[in-house]
Amino acid sequence: MSDPAKTPLQAAIADALDAAPEAREFYDRAYQRMTGKSGKPIYDIMRGESRRPQPETLRKIAEVMGLPSETFVDVAYEGRAPGVRSSTSEAGHRNDRSEQPRTSTADGGETAPVLRLDLSYSMGPGTDLDDSYLEAEPIEFDIGFLRTMTTTAPDRIRIVDGIGDSMQPTLHDRDLLFVDVNQRDLNAQDRIWALWLFGLGAVKRLRAVGADRVLVISDNPDVADQEVSRKDIMIHGRVIGSIKRH
Repeated sequence: MSDPAKTPLQAAIADALDAAPEAREFYDRAYQRMTGKSGKPIYDIMRGESRRPQPETLRKIAEVMGLPSETFVDVAYEGRAPGVRSSTSEAGHRNDRSEQPRTSTADGGETAPVLRLDLSYSMGPGTDLDDSYLEAEPIEFDIGFLRTMTTTAPDRIRIVDGIGDSMQPTLHDRDLLFVDVNQRDLNAQDRIWALWLFGLGAVKRLRAVGADRVLVISDNPDVADQEVSRKDIMIHGRVIGSIKRH
């Protein structure tokens, strides 16, 4: 239950942080890396210092938390409920349930909307997500098809465009990538992740090579791998599937 002393925006962010896999400090640092600014907007909102932040600030907070861009703008400026709550089991696993309405196709199969973000994740040198971000649009997908990739609720899946050739032959330029934003912990070796690397968007294979070191791997043998500090990476989600264009 939300604290009645909190503003609607504070309550919405508190609920989102309760449902998130990382603490508030993680997302404030992610915001700093994304924008190049030194402020801590989430901290300022939660302590009441910033009572009506700019919509663009709220959009970037939502983005680093893996939420739809208008989640907090709707609350702060239109008074609408955010719909970001989720529960946590005793084992620490998130039980996310989509509140989006399901529809049925003509052949009786259930569908659900998945947000396609109008931005590009580089599979080459990198693209600045702060500059390339535009808007999101929902696309209906067969639930059975989505379940072949993940058990995560459709409202926690995003579709983005990959660009570049550094992940060939696994992924190709302009492939549509399905990203599970619930999976943001580097908990398995050699999987492919959508991430921010030195503040730029990228799709890479990751391998932990030390307590605080990660090998950033390009599947294209002509592109050199990089060993970086974990603090230089922020995982946006795991790439769980793709659709190739011809």
